[in-house]
Amino acid sequence: MCTGSCAKCLGGTLIPLAVFGFLANVLLFFPGGKVISNNDNLSAEVWYFGGIIGSGVLMIFPALVFLGLKNNDCCGCCGNEGCGKRFAMFTSTIFAVIGFLGAAYSFVISAVSINKGPKCLTGNNTWDYPFHNGDYLSDQALWNKCQEPADVVPWNLTLFSILLVVGGIQMVLCAIQVINGLLGTLCGDCQCCGCCGGDGPV
Repeated sequence: MCTGSCAKCLGGTLIPLAVFGFLANVLLFFPGGKVISNNDNLSAEVWYFGGIIGSGVLMIFPALVFLGLKNNDCCGCCGNEGCGKRFAMFTSTIFAVIGFLGAAYSFVISAVSINKGPKCLTGNNTWDYPFHNGDYLSDQALWNKCQEPADVVPWNLTLFSILLVVGGIQMVLCAIQVINGLLGTLCGDCQCCGCCGGDGPV
């Protein structure tokens, strides 16, 4: 596969993942599917915007760059027609690194939140984090420690798990593009590298 075609495929996959990550983070502001009266009672990790910024906004720009590489018609330089395409592939590598860091941010925030558990109203009528070191993950009976919001434990666990998976996939795809971009930078077009049977440019 040509490096440009590979990048386009990766970009097309990153777009829906970014949307899923963005929506998952937005839904976390409505624990149990309900509007909470005091935003201070939301889990702190919700406000870190892992899905909105990390897996969302910071992923859109790399995805758009990747999508545009296949039909990139950068002008050559110094009499070398492939120079522009090599530079475009190198630029995509930089964006891939940015995307990787954004996805890693979302991944770490999600992992921390899953282990920590949600903030909720406990039996002593205070809003706190009643779980410790992910103990609630293996003992569903502990979920009763959260009195309000209703269903906040499965709600947070599901959405942060989605963000964890999305972030992990995005990290892998961006890592692939780093390698793909470096190959495109070194090899230039398909004909140079001998891939795609030398039948077309990047």
